[in-house]
Amino acid sequence: MAAPILVYVDQSEGKPVPASWEALAAGRYLAGELGQSEVGAVLLGAASDELAAEALAYGADSVLRVTSADLKDYRPEPFADALSAAVREASPQVLLLPDTTRTRELAGMVAADLDTGLIPDVTALAVSEGRVLATRPIYAGKLLATVTVPSRSPQIITLRSRAFAALEREGARSGTITELEPEIRQASTEVVGTRESERGVTLSDAAIIVSGGRGVANNPTLEPPADISDEKEREIWRAHQGFELVRQLAEALGAAVGASRAAVDAGYIPYAHQVGQTGKVVSPDLYVACGISGAIQHLAGMRTSKNIVAINSDPDAPIFKLARFGVVGDLYEVLPPLTEALRERLGR
Repeated sequence: MAAPILVYVDQSEGKPVPASWEALAAGRYLAGELGQSEVGAVLLGAASDELAAEALAYGADSVLRVTSADLKDYRPEPFADALSAAVREASPQVLLLPDTTRTRELAGMVAADLDTGLIPDVTALAVSEGRVLATRPIYAGKLLATVTVPSRSPQIITLRSRAFAALEREGARSGTITELEPEIRQASTEVVGTRESERGVTLSDAAIIVSGGRGVANNPTLEPPADISDEKEREIWRAHQGFELVRQLAEALGAAVGASRAAVDAGYIPYAHQVGQTGKVVSPDLYVACGISGAIQHLAGMRTSKNIVAINSDPDAPIFKLARFGVVGDLYEVLPPLTEALRERLGR
């Protein structure tokens, strides 16, 4: 199977990451700009016929599938072997991957295997004189750089979630499905079990995110129970009450819950919720920052949000410089009536 544009479909236990369909849409755009007609998809691991059909429905013309028992659980070594073999088989000009925790690791290993270039966290694509140009944020999102890999092939690119819109699903689309059985090295690691994290909307896929910062604990009128005497524990208790208001607003909006690094470091909320340079990098349609001052580290993770609303009692907080809408006020006073109004408006 030869495909000038190849797209890796990231999945776990047969469930695709939605950003994979965004990557397929980006692949279709590049194919058109390059004057090509073929876009291929790569499925590794628990790749059922239904998942292959989904890939075709979302824009792939063909599917290259590797279903080895060594790929039952994600481990970087066998997955890198399988994806490198698929790329050699298809000989694409460009390999696109959705930017996820797994693919950041996988893309780097495949680039090393194939001795080619990798451009991560891309937010826009263009073609000039037959070359693919990729735009990505640099310097904590303050600048945008346009990058290309002029002398190596394939050009490997990971795409930021929600930077590209997925195509409408076309159930009637069909294409070829090719099985590949490459040699896969024995991995030095073993998956002994998995555990599901908190249920709800995930940060990477969320169209709306409501985040809390250190300000969620700044309510001295809240009196912790008498059995909590340690001052740090009293602070965390207050923070949990503040994050409960954040969660209620998120629930009313059908949103994911995020947090600043300061809130995570203080023990207010688990790291899985952290947005920022050392957490999740997100691009939702709406980002609501509650009690977040706007440190550079945090702004780097949410600067590309389409609409930013800041709620902070400090009118000089840096977050207001980036926000489209700002509310100067105590989140304990602002969030409850806002949540109630949204529940009535949205019927939730």
